[in-house]
Amino acid sequence: MSGVAVVTGAGSGIGEAVTRSLLDAGWRVALAGRRADRLDAVAGGHPGTLTVATDVAEPASVAALFAAVQARWGRLDLLVNNAGTFGPGGTVDEIAVEDWQDTVAVNLTGSFLCAREAFAAMRAQEPQGGRIINNGSVSAHVPRPGSVAYTATKHAVTGLTRSLSLDGRPFGIACGQIDIGNAATDMTAGVAAGARQADGSVRPEATFDVAHVGEAVRYMAALPLEANVQFLTLTATTMPWLARG
Repeated sequence: MSGVAVVTGAGSGIGEAVTRSLLDAGWRVALAGRRADRLDAVAGGHPGTLTVATDVAEPASVAALFAAVQARWGRLDLLVNNAGTFGPGGTVDEIAVEDWQDTVAVNLTGSFLCAREAFAAMRAQEPQGGRIINNGSVSAHVPRPGSVAYTATKHAVTGLTRSLSLDGRPFGIACGQIDIGNAATDMTAGVAAGARQADGSVRPEATFDVAHVGEAVRYMAALPLEANVQFLTLTATTMPWLARG
């Protein structure tokens, strides 16, 4: 299956890998992110792309993104809710309220706003339906030390996924979540060098090629709407997340 997709956070890392994988499979992809130059670089002039500079934390910006997709292609088959930030580090008493709010705005409210627009489009179009894939993280299962803002938002994304899955049933809208651990990107470069563990030590952690995330999302997206990958966890084989505590 292929169709029209929106990928947020498409200018680098996981979003870039997902975009390239979908394009290789024949999808038309709208790339969304804050930096227009990065989006254009990833799109590379591909005729099946649309780049839209977007701040997912701003409702008007998100609405403009999905309006542009409708104007270009007239429908939407897939949303990959990928935009996110690690946010501040530290124990809860060390986190500034503004930094907490900024993390929630991008990771949670941004996912909600994009899902809201996608759901409305998928519900209204003919044929009806589509798929939403949320980027959770293994932090949707267990935290790293000093990551309260990021971890809380990723746990909340799981609730969003479950609710969208249930509410989308009458309209042919499927929703799944991919939880990724230590894909090699600029955001995770520090993990490979040395990450703080639950016992206070700092140790390098294994990573894996981010292209495999693109392949996994492409698989999830290619399923017919009668089938759904509800949760998929993809990690570096030897990363310590199974024993973080």
